[in-house]
Amino acid sequence: MSQYYDMGDRTLWNPSNGASRLFLAQLGVYQAELGLPSGIGPMENDECRIDPVAFKEFVDALIAWHRTTTHAVMNALSEGFVATVLVLAERAGVEVDWPTADSAEDGVRRDVQVPPAPAVPDEAWATALRDTAHELARFMAA
Repeated sequence: MSQYYDMGDRTLWNPSNGASRLFLAQLGVYQAELGLPSGIGPMENDECRIDPVAFKEFVDALIAWHRTTTHAVMNALSEGFVATVLVLAERAGVEVDWPTADSAEDGVRRDVQVPPAPAVPDEAWATALRDTAHELARFMAA
């Protein structure tokens, strides 16, 4: 069996039930962490709808959160989820706002690791995340 993630009349992703269940569970974690809805609706009859406006806002907030978190373990835990969301965003035609390392809204970095993880230049960070998403996209049936 599989499930469908649809935006309008387009299917963005058709994962197995297990992959979908894990993704939706993680989605709840990041919605709570960011304090905003993802735009990905509930799974009903093996289908869920994605609201493009709310999804764009969620994607941008998720990418900004990921970029301004300098904790190596948190980044490792979140990288796969963020890459999966980027694949969906690309398939949906969402133009992602790529933040810089110093773009924390209030100028305060959260969840800083001690000792600090090495700084990664903005372009290298964005390129690595895009590459991870593109590699993952090969395994995400639409």
